[in-house]
Amino acid sequence: MPNIEPPLLNQGYYTYAAPAADAEGQDRAEVLYGLDRISEEAGTRIPHALVLVHGKDARRMLQDVAQAGMKPYGVFTDDHPSPAYLRVCAGKVRLGEKATGALWANAHAVLQAAEQCHASVVLLCDEALPLAKVDSFLAICKARGISVYEVAQPDQSYMAWRLCETDREPADEGDWLTCRKCKLSFSERSLAKSYYQCPSCGTYFRLSSDQRINDLLDLNSFEEWDIDLPEDDPLDFPGYREKLEKQREKTGLREAVRTGQGRIAGLECAFAVMEAGFFMGSMGHVVGEKIARLFDRATAKGLPAIVFCASGGARMQEGLVSLMQMAKVSCAVERHSHAGLLYVSMITDPTTGGVTASFATQGDIIIAEPHAQLGFAGKRVIQDTIRQELPEDFQTAEFALKHGLIDAIVPRDRLRITLAHLLAMHRATTRKTSPGQTDDIMTYDSVNRTLETGRKTYNHVTFGREPYEPVKGEEEEGLLDALRASIARWGASATAQRTAVEFSDGAPLYSKQAPIAADDGPNSAWESVRIARNTHRPTSLRYIREMLDGFIELHGDRMFADDEAIVGGIGWLGGQVVTVIAQEKGETLQERIRRNFGCPQPEGYRKSLRLMRQAEKFGRPIVCLVDTQGAFCGAEAEERGQGNAIAENLQAMAGLKVPVVSVLLGEGGSGGALALAVSNRVAMQQHSVYSVLSPEGFASILWKDRSRAPEAAAAMRMNAEQIYEMGIIDAVLPEGKSYAHENPEEAVKQVRAYLRHQLAELANLSPKELVEQRQARFAAF
Repeated sequence: MPNIEPPLLNQGYYTYAAPAADAEGQDRAEVLYGLDRISEEAGTRIPHALVLVHGKDARRMLQDVAQAGMKPYGVFTDDHPSPAYLRVCAGKVRLGEKATGALWANAHAVLQAAEQCHASVVLLCDEALPLAKVDSFLAICKARGISVYEVAQPDQSYMAWRLCETDREPADEGDWLTCRKCKLSFSERSLAKSYYQCPSCGTYFRLSSDQRINDLLDLNSFEEWDIDLPEDDPLDFPGYREKLEKQREKTGLREAVRTGQGRIAGLECAFAVMEAGFFMGSMGHVVGEKIARLFDRATAKGLPAIVFCASGGARMQEGLVSLMQMAKVSCAVERHSHAGLLYVSMITDPTTGGVTASFATQGDIIIAEPHAQLGFAGKRVIQDTIRQELPEDFQTAEFALKHGLIDAIVPRDRLRITLAHLLAMHRATTRKTSPGQTDDIMTYDSVNRTLETGRKTYNHVTFGREPYEPVKGEEEEGLLDALRASIARWGASATAQRTAVEFSDGAPLYSKQAPIAADDGPNSAWESVRIARNTHRPTSLRYIREMLDGFIELHGDRMFADDEAIVGGIGWLGGQVVTVIAQEKGETLQERIRRNFGCPQPEGYRKSLRLMRQAEKFGRPIVCLVDTQGAFCGAEAEERGQGNAIAENLQAMAGLKVPVVSVLLGEGGSGGALALAVSNRVAMQQHSVYSVLSPEGFASILWKDRSRAPEAAAAMRMNAEQIYEMGIIDAVLPEGKSYAHENPEEAVKQVRAYLRHQLAELANLSPKELVEQRQARFAAF
């Protein structure tokens, strides 16, 4: 901007035009337009100018526009209907409900206001200035014959204006969609590029089944099932058939759900999408029949199932017949589950009533979109029935996650990737193939490669992305072909990779012989306690992040809460998929407080039990990382059955038919640690500790003196070398040249190598042998 003060004309109006040089010395024509020039360019008629201004300068600016020979039109909102500065306007137009920065910068609101006052000029100031950089807005204005200017020097004593232009050709505006939360409208083209997420408040617009299918499934892979099931009117309800016909005409759909088979990154799955736009997705007998048939057909084909739920609940016009669909679909889900097949339930907005109380919450994994409504009895019903005040986030996905009811919240831009990895991990573990498929080796990298490069595995069209142009010679047949191409390389190098991971300089990275401890002094046990409690010692999440690829955390006990002292999920450990359950203390003080310093509540142990049962169902080995002072001992934990929860874990682990390996990373306190250590193999890091009780608790009980904790540690023989000598653990894992918190990468490498080696050995045992070996191990103590 040239720093030249132009001559003042008519109380601040001026014209100025001169070429200027930019910082690189290149000529440019940066023109400051005075308001009189704007008026002249508008022609002989008096131009109407929409002035997007408010605040202290509004009155002066509106007067200047009028004196320049234009008719100024100001804007108002419902919450500020009569600001004083509007008195100097030729007229006023409504911008929207509530005065917010998002409203002032909303293209649809400004275009509507310009249309109302027949403006040929739009002057952008204050919060409306971002529109000066929005090409789509400028292109629409250009097509409508509207000139757009932005205030260039708002802080000076005079007003300078710059013409806003774009080279972009005007496109078909398409439909304008209104966000149900902030009430702002946006062009569908712009929304499509952001997965139909409101740019203002982040709320998701509801998607149709076509949009879901096109975005998530591989191009042209969807084969629809049971399109024309016959309808019935079980109650002969007045007007019901006519309403059905109207819904069909309005939506172009036959019913409130579509079912079929498709592929995600080349992986086959049964796929269903409920339509909230058809009778609010209510579940009548046809909806129930289609979903039940989906599960039965998936069971017969050996396919995992993914169901997108969106429903207001049972269809009232069908009475008890509608209610029976809850049981019918639940029976089909059980048959599918009994066959050892994966079911992923996707919660979208809204999911309520009988659907929530049946198949929506029966998934092996339950994922929700951000802010989706999930509940049984509606919020209004609860408030009207029992007059109970409800929290603001009640029955949202975030509320459900906090209360342990769902596994994860996944935004739309990550959903296809997440589902692809879940399907791949399931397939890599179960090795169950559907007709026509082969039993291929899968890896985390193979799935990523297919998602990124497979032409037939990504629909770029639906959400406005550029069409995919394959690289010359690129494989285009989906995941299975990409995998086949890499099998030879993977197989040839597998042995070498394993050796490189497990051995360093010809020596094992872990040892079954107790290494000499650097702190082997008169009270090495107490020294190990101090080291294990070091706040800089790497926590379980550090090990998970560095040992596993593609880790997907699964939350909640499905009953009450998500205890953050227990972290669980699935991921790739090398080329193998494992379930990981870990006690997590937290890395910062704030996080340690949130995670209760790694002391689990009953909900944490119930979450771990749920994930163990899931791992057993799909044949996944289990890795447990132990690091806790002990189970939380508060009154509320006792009320919710702390002892019961630990007991259930111990009994369940005793009978698990999959390999279980546990590693103590820091503290292993009492039954709270043992609840994750009834395993086929148990190892301790060199400076971890394991005991029946904390040294302070031991000293307090036996000697009534907590200060004798060091003496208690020595008496209990808590450190790893002493515990190994007693035969309680299988290995002591060196932490490197120093302590784990001083060389965490080496410590992680040791644990990873041990886990891979032990899981490889245990893979040779049958389920019966695994149980017998585990039980014999503990019977010997």
